[in-house]
Amino acid sequence: MKQLLISRDPGETRVALVEDAKLAELYLERPKRLSMVGNIYKGRVENVLGGMDAAFVDIGLDKNGFLYVDELPDAGPGHSKKITEILKPGKELVVQVTRDPMGGKGPRLTTQLGLAGRYVVYLPESAISGVSRRLENEERERLRGLIKQLGLESGGVIVRTAAEGVDLQAISRDLRFLERVWGAIRRRTAETEAPALVYSEAELAIRAVRDLLGRDFGSVLVDDHDAYRRVSNYLRAVAPELVGEVSHYQGSRSLFEAFGIEGEARKALTRRVELPSGGYLAIDHTEAMTVIDVNTGRFVGKRFLGDTTLKTNLEACREIMRQLRLRDIGGIIVIDFIDMTPRTSREQVVAALEAELARDRTKTYVVEISPLGLVEMTRQNITLGLREVMTETCPTCRGLGVILSEESAAIEVERGLRRLAVDSAECVLRVEMHPRVAALLLMGHSPGLKRVEADTGVRFLIQAAEESAPLDRLELVAD
Repeated sequence: MKQLLISRDPGETRVALVEDAKLAELYLERPKRLSMVGNIYKGRVENVLGGMDAAFVDIGLDKNGFLYVDELPDAGPGHSKKITEILKPGKELVVQVTRDPMGGKGPRLTTQLGLAGRYVVYLPESAISGVSRRLENEERERLRGLIKQLGLESGGVIVRTAAEGVDLQAISRDLRFLERVWGAIRRRTAETEAPALVYSEAELAIRAVRDLLGRDFGSVLVDDHDAYRRVSNYLRAVAPELVGEVSHYQGSRSLFEAFGIEGEARKALTRRVELPSGGYLAIDHTEAMTVIDVNTGRFVGKRFLGDTTLKTNLEACREIMRQLRLRDIGGIIVIDFIDMTPRTSREQVVAALEAELARDRTKTYVVEISPLGLVEMTRQNITLGLREVMTETCPTCRGLGVILSEESAAIEVERGLRRLAVDSAECVLRVEMHPRVAALLLMGHSPGLKRVEADTGVRFLIQAAEESAPLDRLELVAD
C-alpha cells in the first residue's frame, strides 16, 4: 500500500511517496528554485549553430534555452534539413522546457508542446495519439478504442498509465480541461511580446497528485490548509472520484515527523547506505556520472563465498533502485557489484535489477552486467535531485570531497611565512593561522617555526584563528 504525504512550510514544499511504510521518493520545491519543466514560453532565437544542429533561444531568463533540431516541427528523426535552413536569428517560437537548467547549462527546450493531465497528455499541435506502453496489451487496445470516441477536432493525446480501468467520461473530462488551458495559452501568446512566460506548470503538490496518485494508494495527507484546498479543487475538476482520498492532516506533530520521514530525508544525502545483511553501498558523484560500489562490509555469510556474494548483490539491487528514485539521480550510472563467477548469478542480479526498475516512472536503460561485475545504466535527468537542491559546494574542498591534511596545511603555511618575511621590511610580524597547524609548527614539524625564523631573520607572533577556519589559513594581522 502506498501513501502520499504533502507538507508545506513557508520556505519549502515537500512531497513524500511512501511504499510499504518506507520512503521511496522525495520531492522538494522552494520559492527561489522552482522547476521550469513543463513551462511554456514565447521566445526569440538568439543564434543558430549549424555545427551543433541546435539553436539558443532567449526566453527571458539569465541563460538562453537550448533547442536541438529534432525538437522542431519541421524536422523529426531521420530529417534531412539543417537547422540553419529552418531557423534564423530573431525568429519567434513557442517553446516548452523539457529539462531544468543544470550546472552551467540553460534549460532544454522543445517546440513539440504537451499539456499533462491526470489521465492524458494533450498534444495541441500534433496529430499523434497513443497509449502508455506500461499497460498490458489488452488494456492498451481498450484505451485506443476510447481515443477514437473522444472526437478530437485538433491535436493528439497520449493516454497515461493512470487511465488504466477508467471510462470514457473520465478521460473526456480530463481532455476538455486541458483544451481550456490551451485556449488560455493561445490567447496569452497572441497578446504577449517575446521573450515571456505564457504558461506556468502546476505547483508541486498538484503535480504530485496528478502524476503519482493511483489505485494502490491508501491515502493522501496534506498538512497545509491552502494546499489541501487547491489539491481538492483540482481533483474535483479532473477526477472527482478521487477527492475522498485526500485528507487534511492536523496532528500535533509535524506530518513528516509523525511518519518518520524527517530522518530518512537526511540519510538520502549520505555517501554510505547500509544493507540489511551488513553489507553497504558507497555512492559517489562525479562530473560525468554517478558510481555506486557494492561491498559485503561485515556480512560474512554462513556457507559459501558465492552465496554471500549473490545475497549481497541481490539486496543491493533493491536498495540501489530505491536510492536512485529517492535521490532522483540521473545521467550515466555505473554500478560495481561484487564479482560473481557463475553466469547464472550474474543473470539473477540483472533480472532483479530490471524487476526493481519496473517501479520507477523515470526512463532508464540498463546494459548487461560485465564479467567484472559492472552494470552501466542511464536514468533520464529532468530536474535537480535532492543533492543539488539541499546542498552546496564545500568552500574548503571546493567539491573534491577531501581537504588538505594538517601536515600538508602546515607545509603550505610555512611557505607562506617565508614569503611574508621576504616581502616585509618588519622584524616582527603577527599572523593568524588555524590552531592545529600552529601547534604543528611550534612543535618543530615541517621543519618548524624556529627554523623559519632562523632562516628569515623575522620573528612571528602567532594568533589562533577559529577552529572552523580553513586549515591552510594564514593572515597578516595589523598591530
